[in-house]
Amino acid sequence: MTKSRALLMLDDGACFEGVACGAGTESMGEVVFATGMAGYQETLTDPSYHGQLVAFTSAHIGNYGATFLDDESSAHGASGAIFHELFSAPTGTAFPHWRAEESLNTHLAKRGSTAITGVDTRALTLHLREHGARNGIISALDLDKASLLRRARSLPPMQGRDLTQAVTCQAPHAYAPKGWMNEPEALCNVAVLDFGVKRSILDQLLLHGMRPTVWPASTPARVIRASQPAGILLSNGPGDPAACRNAIATVQELLGQVPLFGICLGHQLLGLSLGAKTYKLPFGHHGCNHPVRDLRTGRVLITSQNHGFCLDSPSLPKNVIPTHENLNDGTLEGIECRDMPAFSVQFHPEAAPGPLDAAPLFARFRELIAATSRA
Repeated sequence: MTKSRALLMLDDGACFEGVACGAGTESMGEVVFATGMAGYQETLTDPSYHGQLVAFTSAHIGNYGATFLDDESSAHGASGAIFHELFSAPTGTAFPHWRAEESLNTHLAKRGSTAITGVDTRALTLHLREHGARNGIISALDLDKASLLRRARSLPPMQGRDLTQAVTCQAPHAYAPKGWMNEPEALCNVAVLDFGVKRSILDQLLLHGMRPTVWPASTPARVIRASQPAGILLSNGPGDPAACRNAIATVQELLGQVPLFGICLGHQLLGLSLGAKTYKLPFGHHGCNHPVRDLRTGRVLITSQNHGFCLDSPSLPKNVIPTHENLNDGTLEGIECRDMPAFSVQFHPEAAPGPLDAAPLFARFRELIAATSRA
């Protein structure tokens, strides 16, 4: 990497110096930290991180390179990244992973994402844990600290922002990756409301016998119903769930029609559509090693998570029961309706990155669809 000085300025005046990488210009957004030692590419290409700068708590990132095959989205993801040490193999040296096509630094540059390396990410993480997620700017262009601080303080807060329109697809389309061998007649049709859906979620639907059609976030409920899906998945996505008023209204219209399964933002939207409330977490849950208890079985799952907002347990209506809880802070991680086929989880059962402890939830969705069609 060409070493060019860069600054990370938070809106509370905390400033961290380092070296520019990636696109080498500027990135801005809410600064959050993500735990986990691997899965950096899936994290940075997750549309749920739109509008955020991701600081990695692991000291070394980029060790096994990058490949476009591991992108969760080709067009959307984190606004920028913050590293302690970004690994870049010397010219002519192969990466230790056989699928690697290029360095993470090159991959970020191609995606137009500016990052910074050489930062004391332990100090940054402790600062965020004490003071909460902060807006910030990574810049290799503006190195005037006073100017950067003014600009960081002018950034809008995450609260009140509906960011789904920035990451959703522009037109409905069937998801069918190259090389997929399943017989079409063996699959049931599932509508996916795209609030920033990850590719791995669509892959898991296919693997569990469901053929996804992806719909833009603004699609009216009547159009979704007219396509006659056997089930509807409410996807992950960025921003403040309470600000997604159109999406909440759409989910309310779809409730009780066919089975619903919500993931992350989709979980929050399902809760809001049922009358619950959400609130902002101090620094959110980001990473691939969060313990969650299944309240029905007592089993503990190690899960992948990425959210800054949470459903408020006391606000759940009587027809909704909690199904999962976070063992780190006791926050609500899953709900199920008593009187209609609808359930959701705050964590990511598709992982990518992370363990697949929660992958059976896709099978549960398929079974719910089958049971509803027989009724």
